[in-house]
Amino acid sequence: MVFLRTILIILLIYYLLKILAKWLAPKFFAYLARKVETRFQETFSNDGQQGSRLDDLKKSRKKNKVKSSQKIGEYIDFEEID
Repeated sequence: MVFLRTILIILLIYYLLKILAKWLAPKFFAYLARKVETRFQETFSNDGQQGSRLDDLKKSRKKNKVKSSQKIGEYIDFEEID
């Protein structure tokens, strides 16, 4: 009897979660889509402000170019031994 009761409780919880997921998932994804859309608009807005993110990106690229031009080590030519 206890086993049957446990199985029924598990099935009840499973179906309740399934129904809740069908109801809440579209609302959750709509919320995420709105949030991503606002971030995208803030980043690429054309209201005269060039976002600081773009400036930061340009600065980081310049730093990377300087670092990549530095000599890291010697080139070693290995010969194959037969």
